[in-house]
Amino acid sequence: MKTPVAGIVWLVGAGPGDPELLTLKAVRVIGEADVALVDDLVNPAVLTHLRPGARVIHVGKRGGCKSTPQAFIEKLLVAEAQAGHTVVRLKGGDPFVFGRGGEETAALDAAGICWEVVSGITAGIAAPAAAGIPVTHREAGRGVAFITGHTRDGAAVDWEALARSGLTLVIYMGITHCESIVAGLREGGMRADLPAAVIQHATLPQQRVIATTLSRLTADIKHHGIGSPAILVIGEVASAAQLTAQTLIHHAAVA
Repeated sequence: MKTPVAGIVWLVGAGPGDPELLTLKAVRVIGEADVALVDDLVNPAVLTHLRPGARVIHVGKRGGCKSTPQAFIEKLLVAEAQAGHTVVRLKGGDPFVFGRGGEETAALDAAGICWEVVSGITAGIAAPAAAGIPVTHREAGRGVAFITGHTRDGAAVDWEALARSGLTLVIYMGITHCESIVAGLREGGMRADLPAAVIQHATLPQQRVIATTLSRLTADIKHHGIGSPAILVIGEVASAAQLTAQTLIHHAAVA
């Protein structure tokens, strides 16, 4: 981290959706901000912690939607800090878990701007937990892999290798490419009746959960109109999905 030349930028994780899952440090830092650059997935209730007079700049980034260019966001962070402001970059989940935080800190380093990170609860842990699914389990899931289903350059993930890993797979941004993800996992030897789950709008009142199997995953997502933001969980632990009013369907080991 570099010595500040003017202001400071805080990269703050706003968590998976429920504003009560903010950390105490996040609340304090948000309250000290002169300006906040806010992603679309940040719950508007989080902004109530800003002090009166703080500016809010919405720099939405959503898969499949019109987004603010990343280069513009980085220039804005630098410019606001160089103007002497305390800047909060509010991101859903955690800034360093599929949050482009590394790109932004590199830009800040290049400009000599001081920055700090306030970690947030990432959806890859919180969404399964909200559905009653532990991402690790001593008997059913001895490891977990966090993967993005959408890459910047369109490069393919080695789903066949992941299928052979024996790990619980937690997939961010996987709804659009679910069919090809399932195909890759099946080609890697993952069995058709392996438990799978989808959690949409995790931790919020509108949360929806599908408990299903790998072979039915794509069809069930389409049938129930599940869209982003959503997390996919594939592995034995997904069978622990709680059957509540939020659970749309449950298929017990159906191939």
